[in-house]
Amino acid sequence: MNRLIFLAALIALSACAQTPNGGARPEAVSPRSDQMRPLSRPAGLGRVVPAAAKTVEEFDVTTPQERAAAAAVPVQGGETRLGLTVASLGDPSQAGFWIKTPLVSAPGKGRVVYPGTGKSVQLDLIPIEGAGSAGSRLSLAAFRIIDAPLTELPEVEVFLGG
Repeated sequence: MNRLIFLAALIALSACAQTPNGGARPEAVSPRSDQMRPLSRPAGLGRVVPAAAKTVEEFDVTTPQERAAAAAVPVQGGETRLGLTVASLGDPSQAGFWIKTPLVSAPGKGRVVYPGTGKSVQLDLIPIEGAGSAGSRLSLAAFRIIDAPLTELPEVEVFLGG
């Protein structure tokens, strides 16, 4: 029995010798600022969200003209209603007007309506894996156009075409 205990202790000590610092806990290191948020990358409109962005206005790099065009209600007709989906806020460093949703199987143009305000936004439909009943991710700029609360999971109606 003593040999078993000795053998277990020996194995445990040999495992410590193979870890960095001989098994000692590493010192606490404060994270660098580039570890606190995703690295900046070209946004959906070919623009880069500033690395120092902290507010909604700083993350939303769309222009007033782009917002006005996206908010314009298209002529009714030629649209196909795809259904309702629960929308969470998508990656705020990816600019533009888009929704990533399992309601489409191929990229396309469409529109989202938020019944809470009755407002709609024209956007890019981007397919993602999942059941049609799964949720979707909506861009920050689109959330702002339809006046949906950023901290909630609003249900939106998705249309293809238009």
